[in-house]
Amino acid sequence: MMGGRVFAQDTHEYVDLGLPSGTLWATCNVGANSPEEYGDYFAWGEIQPKTVYYWSTYKYDDGSNVTQYTGSDGLTNLLSEDDAATANWGDEWRMPTDEEWEELKNNTTSTWTTQNGKKGYLFTSKKNGQSLFLPAAGYRWGGYLNYVGSYGYYWSSSLYMGPPYYAWYLYFYSGYYDMGSYSRYYGQSVRAVRSARQH
Repeated sequence: MMGGRVFAQDTHEYVDLGLPSGTLWATCNVGANSPEEYGDYFAWGEIQPKTVYYWSTYKYDDGSNVTQYTGSDGLTNLLSEDDAATANWGDEWRMPTDEEWEELKNNTTSTWTTQNGKKGYLFTSKKNGQSLFLPAAGYRWGGYLNYVGSYGYYWSSSLYMGPPYYAWYLYFYSGYYDMGSYSRYYGQSVRAVRSARQH
């Protein structure tokens, strides 16, 4: 165990930031092999990256309405089969909820920095000093990659409780980060979490 970072049995590395919930955060994005790699981009509720990100290519759009996670079907959080972290890394992993992103924000100090040549935010635990780096991977719209190196966009698993066309996400740029809601068809980064280790 080096620097508080350990590997799960499925070989994905995670860090214990001493958060109140005990949630453990993966050290790299889904689709990446190191903390500074950007990894893959996913529309919310889709489990594979693709080449074009529009409503017309979105899994849960029929041309006029969203067909699942509608705001009236009782689904306010992604099911495991629609969770990019679970689908790609296994049942122990999942996308963080909006509350877990808030917990990360509230229990760490943040620094805009460069790690191995990639810009992003370093979140350092107020409790145990362990840290988590999120690269500024930008987002995908249409067939284009936008704002790479200057902005980060990370999905939560939580549906926005307003118009159901949106879901919660964490976004950041130099000197600022916050939660917001974004159209579900955009391709954004996914950082996986897992529940506290059982001793």
